[in-house]
Amino acid sequence: MAIQMVDLNTQYARIQDEINRNIQEVLDSARFIGGPVLERFRQNLAAYLDVKHVITCANGTDALQIALMALDLHPGDEVIVPAHTYVATAEVIALLRLKPVMVDVDRRTMNVTAEIIEAAITPKTKAVVPVHLYGQAADMEAIMRVAEKHGLFVVEDNAQAIGAEVTFSDGTVRKTGTIGHIGTTSFFPSKNLGCYGDGGAIFTDDDVLAQKLQMIANHGQSKKYHHDVIGCNSRLDAIQAAVLDVKLKYLDEYSAARNKVAGAYDAAFAGIDELITPYRAPFSTHVFHQYTLQVQNGKRDALKVHLAEKGIPSMIYYPVPLYKQKAFASYHTGELLPVTEYLSETVLSLPMHTEMTEETLAEIVEGVGGFFELNASR
Repeated sequence: MAIQMVDLNTQYARIQDEINRNIQEVLDSARFIGGPVLERFRQNLAAYLDVKHVITCANGTDALQIALMALDLHPGDEVIVPAHTYVATAEVIALLRLKPVMVDVDRRTMNVTAEIIEAAITPKTKAVVPVHLYGQAADMEAIMRVAEKHGLFVVEDNAQAIGAEVTFSDGTVRKTGTIGHIGTTSFFPSKNLGCYGDGGAIFTDDDVLAQKLQMIANHGQSKKYHHDVIGCNSRLDAIQAAVLDVKLKYLDEYSAARNKVAGAYDAAFAGIDELITPYRAPFSTHVFHQYTLQVQNGKRDALKVHLAEKGIPSMIYYPVPLYKQKAFASYHTGELLPVTEYLSETVLSLPMHTEMTEETLAEIVEGVGGFFELNASR
């Protein structure tokens, strides 16, 4: 079997009886939108995250958009966002006629920091969207401290780190996505908690925000045919909820499996000076949505080609900083962000999933190690 970045087939084979039973429950009920299966998943996810409110929606991008819509921001208001992230994080800001202020990230965690955020705050800044990239949490304790100091909303983009835990200085432990005013996630199939289509969710402990988020996601309705705010139509269908409710039970097991693969990669690459392996911040766990190396000395692209020739896939997340994308040209000040520039030229993600076999892992490790041995001999 060909090596895959994510092996969803084998994962499904292990839980197919449970998945099929849940889907059959939806089919038997004919409650394809809403219904008891969706409500069960919503409650189970809220309990897992220890958050008061979970609002499900159609995808992770919608989750971000609905979150920002609930904050009553005005056109031209500034929202700080890391420049090294997927386009959706900044896309929804621009879509709502807000101004995405794209900032640099920390070289080790590859996430935005409180210091970077604070340096970018102006009188027009109203919100910040920290991204927990690759499964590593941003330093939310410090970020919340800065946000409170300056009166900013915090919307966590938790699409890549669901299940990760942040430990605060007082010993309190909270899951990513539940620390800011609003958290969002994606259930895209390849995510750590992924469905078999599209899906997303929004989290908050704020009762007033929760009511507004729910209204916005459902055409702005407070009750049927009564529309109090301008909203959208964004729903997680019940069949996807049926899948997610099964996979949620295994999420911590999946995270442990990902960490086992990451540990094996770390050990194998420890002696290769030209590879920087993923950093694990002391304030949080890492759930390894991606295992992302930093490849030094301009060898990233050659390594990627070498691996492809060996039948080993790899991905570059992300090769172009957001501010260099044509869509964001009008927001680009001309300033280059050094760490973002560096990461766009060095990051390379290796296969990472819950079903990795020892044989596949050895083949990947040999492929990476062989490249550097070959180059060292030249």
